[in-house]
Amino acid sequence: MATNHQYTSKIVWTGNLGTGTNTYRGYERTWEIRTPGKPAVSCANDPLLGGNPELHNPEDLLLSALASCHMLWYLHLASNAGIAVSAYEDFPLGFGETEKNGAGRFLQATLRPKIVVPMGTNLKEADAIHREIHKYCYIARSVAFPVSYEATYREQ
Repeated sequence: MATNHQYTSKIVWTGNLGTGTNTYRGYERTWEIRTPGKPAVSCANDPLLGGNPELHNPEDLLLSALASCHMLWYLHLASNAGIAVSAYEDFPLGFGETEKNGAGRFLQATLRPKIVVPMGTNLKEADAIHREIHKYCYIARSVAFPVSYEATYREQ
């Protein structure tokens, strides 16, 4: 039997320059994510749409959530398999499209983790774990686009 969970967040628009959305260029597309008990995260829309490139945008956050969920499941499943991961970094790459009317979507994402394991680790077994993660990861199971991986390993 499945267990239901709830997640919450607070999104606060911070881009009112004094006249609200009175004109299209009269406001900023900025906001904060304010989850109770956690630091606020300042955000803006995609720089392609005039957003601040120094702030996270929804696309950054979705790709980061996908890669983070994958990493956490990889570490868990590797531990269960007796593979001692000592370092893990990912450089995910998302591909999207924007239609003429402005509607956009992700077409696919490729996770590109660099993983450090002990000398003598069975790298085929370590790599096979990635193919199991889609069965468990909340985010991967929720997105409507294909997710692939191109992992590399370093033994030390």
